[in-house]
Order: sequence, then C-alpha cells, then structure tokens
Amino acid sequence: MIAYLDTSALVKLYVPEEGYRALRAHAARSEALATSMVAYPEARAAFAHLLRTGRTTVRQHARRMRRLNTDWDGFVRIELTPELIREAGDVAELHGLRGFDSIHLASGLWLKERSAAAVVFMAYDRRLHAAAALAGMSTYPR
Repeated sequence: MIAYLDTSALVKLYVPEEGYRALRAHAARSEALATSMVAYPEARAAFAHLLRTGRTTVRQHARRMRRLNTDWDGFVRIELTPELIREAGDVAELHGLRGFDSIHLASGLWLKERSAAAVVFMAYDRRLHAAAALAGMSTYPR
C-alpha cells in the first residue's frame, strides 16, 4: 500500500498533535509515502507559522526541518505537469476545492491510476477528505 499524504497529513508526521501517533503508525506500515511537490513549501510554511506564533521552539523547528529534508528524498514526489494542473482545475471545480487541495487530489488520482499497489489518500482537511472519497479513493482517517 502507498500512502498519499496531503500537506495536513505530512505535517502530522512531524508535529505532535491530535492523530499524530495513529498517522505515523499507519505511514510506517506503508510500502511508500507519496505527496505532491507543493507539499514541501506548504509544510515549510506550516512549520514557520508554528515558530512565529511561539507554538514551537527554535530547537524543535530545526529538528523538524532536518527530518523533513532528510525524509523528502525518500518520498514518491508527484511532479506538476500541464496535464496534472488541468486535472486539478477540473477537480477544484467539481468538488469546490481550494487550489492546492485540488493539486493534492489530482496527484493522488494520478498515482492511483498508475500504481499496481493500493493507494490510500491521507488528509485531515474535511472537504478534501470527502472529495477524495467521492472521487473513488480509499481514505484515511476513515
């Protein structure tokens, strides 16, 4: 099984918040972790926000950044192509998604279509999670 992580799920790999342990356990059982290229700057923005608002220390932030940068090369990273961007526009319109959420869903669908392994779409954004389920993807959390 391949776990596709949107940014909300990716951030939970590094930030101990509700659902953190369960997500990490589920991800550890996966053959591979996948995400869109847009997840990297989105995760960095989320980490920087935690630092700016005092919800994390400089030391915690530096440790998170090291872990993300080390892990990033091991992720299956879905590239942004003109075809994927058009598909993202279609799913944004169909499901009422924001721009980057539509890129995540289009990336997950792209991976599902091309993978022999089962793909589970992991997201903590309710609208994106529901759209992925409507689009025929297996989702986590259930």
